[in-house]
Amino acid sequence: MPPLTTPSTAAAFDGATRRENRLARETSPYLLQHAHNPVDWYPWGTEAIERARREGKLLFVSIGYATCYWCHVMERESFEDQATARILNEHFVPVKVDREQRPDIDDVYMTACQVYTEWTEGRASGGWPLSIFVEPQGLRPVFVGTYFPPQASFGRPSFSDLMEVISEVWTRRRDEALRQAERLAEAVTATLSRTPAAVTLDGDMAQRAARALLTYHDRLNGGFGGAPKFPQPSYIELLMHVAWDEPDVAACIARTLDAMASGGIFDQVGGGFHRYAVDSVWGVPHFEKMLYDNAQLAAIFARSASRHHDAYHAEIARRIADYVLREMVDVDGTFYSAQDAEVDAREGKSYVWRREEVREALIEAGLGEHASTATAMYGLDRGSNFQDPHHPNEPPSNVLVLSGRPEKVAAERSMDLATFATVRQAIDRALLTARARRRQPSTDDKVLTAWNGLMIAALAEVGRRLNEPRTIDAARRAADAVDRRLRSSDGTLLRSARGAVASIPGFLEDYAFLLRGRIALAECDPDHAAAHLTRAEALFEETERLFAAPGGGYFDAREGANELFVRSRGIVDGAVPSGNGVMLENGLALLRLTGRGRYREALRRHFAGLSGMIAEQPIGTALSTAALWRASKEAPDVLPSGDADDGLVAMQVTRGEASGEYRLAITIADGFHIQANEPGDPALIGLHLELRGPGRLIVDYPSGEPYGQGLRVHRGTVRVTFRVEGATVATRLAVRSQPCDERACRRPRTLVVELPK
Repeated sequence: MPPLTTPSTAAAFDGATRRENRLARETSPYLLQHAHNPVDWYPWGTEAIERARREGKLLFVSIGYATCYWCHVMERESFEDQATARILNEHFVPVKVDREQRPDIDDVYMTACQVYTEWTEGRASGGWPLSIFVEPQGLRPVFVGTYFPPQASFGRPSFSDLMEVISEVWTRRRDEALRQAERLAEAVTATLSRTPAAVTLDGDMAQRAARALLTYHDRLNGGFGGAPKFPQPSYIELLMHVAWDEPDVAACIARTLDAMASGGIFDQVGGGFHRYAVDSVWGVPHFEKMLYDNAQLAAIFARSASRHHDAYHAEIARRIADYVLREMVDVDGTFYSAQDAEVDAREGKSYVWRREEVREALIEAGLGEHASTATAMYGLDRGSNFQDPHHPNEPPSNVLVLSGRPEKVAAERSMDLATFATVRQAIDRALLTARARRRQPSTDDKVLTAWNGLMIAALAEVGRRLNEPRTIDAARRAADAVDRRLRSSDGTLLRSARGAVASIPGFLEDYAFLLRGRIALAECDPDHAAAHLTRAEALFEETERLFAAPGGGYFDAREGANELFVRSRGIVDGAVPSGNGVMLENGLALLRLTGRGRYREALRRHFAGLSGMIAEQPIGTALSTAALWRASKEAPDVLPSGDADDGLVAMQVTRGEASGEYRLAITIADGFHIQANEPGDPALIGLHLELRGPGRLIVDYPSGEPYGQGLRVHRGTVRVTFRVEGATVATRLAVRSQPCDERACRRPRTLVVELPK
């Protein structure tokens, strides 16, 4: 695939003249795409900000990325247009930002977009290109939107009309514009820097989140929600960690992975996943391919293949790895960022097929006898499934979709699975050879530390679980190359590299994801495990020094790293997992691998600092919730008790007379009660005992006393007898309860105690 070494969508202007703007000096492929626009673009930085302040102009900040389809559209329609460029250059200071290089800027202004659309449209929305008009002194957004067309349509004003209106408001009603900027900035700051008080965290919360997540599952087509449908790997990870043993959860995971693997979102010929499906059945994708999607999904498919001995899921994990190592790897072993969705302004042009094209490719490869198999296998005998919505006059075609798992398709063709696999591989090779002769989508060939960390971890996991030494070797080579190539003169990590140029101080996710990769290598690369672990521990210490927040959790950027009005501390997982969630996982892994108290203390501090946000949205913070679950099993003492230390419930365990028998005394404060184990209402949280360690627990729960409307509770001191069978080492007892008085119930808590020897 050709790299984005030249502006892929820029057109000539002023006849045959092509002058360069300031972006020609940048390395970002996205910025270089705009280097020949007639817009007087600046990269984000002090030069643009100081000019805006000096001239009293608004900055127009346009944020996107190299493989963004609608970014290309707005460039062609507006930024390459001379008349539009004149308005933009006269009234504003235009700034381009690559969101993949500067996630900190993107995060702040995307949050502003979501806040603003919630205010004005009643529904938070966002996307790219992100278009923001920013006042120059505090860099606060005055107006925020996404794509704007050249003529009013889609319920949106034309971009030119919008600029004229905003320029007039800034000139004639500046006080009004600044009041809106202040209000918006306050709302963004409240969203990105709020720190709810520490609350109790326990494994029950993670289990409840997993059950709640199942309510969003599409039981017919797999995945979560409707169209457009995204892979949501953080959701799958939460279910895998917390509840994979439960039949309905296992079915959800299997259904989702099978549907994605056989759908058009997976490149059936070349391997690798596209960004998302525009429909609810995984059929027609948005065709760009992102390194971060493929990293997360490779690890998930490898995990499923290992657990269930699933050959199909193993095949998908290996094919993701094959695709990345074939098309997305730089000369030093690091990995490129993405591949574009379009060719010649046609989305998916290189990926779609007409029935006769498939037949011709197979005949050319000497496989004409398999044309009917290919036609049926990939659904071409059922008519076309793709029509470019932006070019409706072009002939319809097909995204290749496998009509089910291979064993199902083989049975439909009356073929044994081994024979079918051989035929399918031959068909795919022939189609890939034919497809390679087409013009290919451009590759965003910048190297991002964070996304490389995700792929390093994924290749290590594929290697460990599927016995693929080659992917472990590739992961090690990439990790060592990142360490050499993306370090600044002071030894700290850099964010981005392209060619010989590396730049931008690393963010939390760069450290967290690369640390995840080193930990994964330490677990699968025994000959180099000590070196990987040493590097992992050094990365952890560096992360603590640069990003740790005083009250726990981590900031997303270093102090003083940008000029923005807020320093965010994100925990919600999006297409890319949150740095905070990954750091909780990393701390637990390092505690498990080293046993050092340093990690236990750090986990206590960070779980406490993030607990309020995890409790408020345990599904949105899926990886943090999964880490909470692991902590409840591996290191429950690192979880905050919050109001569990308010003295309302206390307990003591003593040994009983018989072998393995124990007696638990729970003392409840005067005026309070707790629900019995069977409280009489399934919505209530009852008394529950659970072992944290080996052994089988047998509990004789007391029935409790009546408490109105059929409920049963305990007051004063309640005594519970229980037995532990098969415990060979010391173990702990976790006791869940929820104290209530006549007015309200307090937050549930889980108290953990060592069983006496």
